[in-house]
Amino acid sequence: MTRVCFQLWIDPNRLDEYRSRHAAVWPEMLRELESSGRRNYSLFLRPDGLLIGYYETGSVAASDTHLAESRVAAIWEEYMADLFVGQSGRADQAAITLEEVFHLEDQLADLDERPQYGGTTPVPDNADPNEGER
Repeated sequence: MTRVCFQLWIDPNRLDEYRSRHAAVWPEMLRELESSGRRNYSLFLRPDGLLIGYYETGSVAASDTHLAESRVAAIWEEYMADLFVGQSGRADQAAITLEEVFHLEDQLADLDERPQYGGTTPVPDNADPNEGER
């Protein structure tokens, strides 16, 4: 399963409208997202308009292709287009994908394969050993 996180910008003056449109997404669009293979899909909105999205999928390419060819998704993206800032074309195809740098479950699963350090956490070379004593 691939985890995808992305960002877009919503017009700060239209946040209530964006929230309202997402409070009851069209049933056809919900089914289209589901049939594209996206799971655990969430959107998070900051007061300045920064939108962070997250989903999981078995294949990013297959999911993207499915939605790119979807009539319902095209109509939804057109309906939403006026709320985005700095976008040309479909927002779902122009979103900036963020690099994942940490995932708790992955690291927990890898613990058995890591070398152990006698029950202590290794201190990086650049750490200040007196930091906690000040």
